[in-house]
Amino acid sequence: MWIIETAYDNTPERVAGRPAHRARLADLHEEGLIRMAGPWGDDSGALIIADVPDRRAVDDLLAQDPFLSAPGVRVVSIRQWNPFLV
Repeated sequence: MWIIETAYDNTPERVAGRPAHRARLADLHEEGLIRMAGPWGDDSGALIIADVPDRRAVDDLLAQDPFLSAPGVRVVSIRQWNPFLV
């Protein structure tokens, strides 16, 4: 699995792109590629847990989501995670 952390600022373009981003994440969740996702309580960013085989698959998921490259949104970190409890 992979942990993707994002950070946000108050750019209006970010807010406008959020509904399509959430719909895409919901579709990927249905496909089993996203386990969990959601914003931090203060809306300063978000966490996405992806269940894909490798970093290339993570990069492909991110590249296909325009919200993640929109003004006001940046990917802070991408780390492989090996949970032993799920």
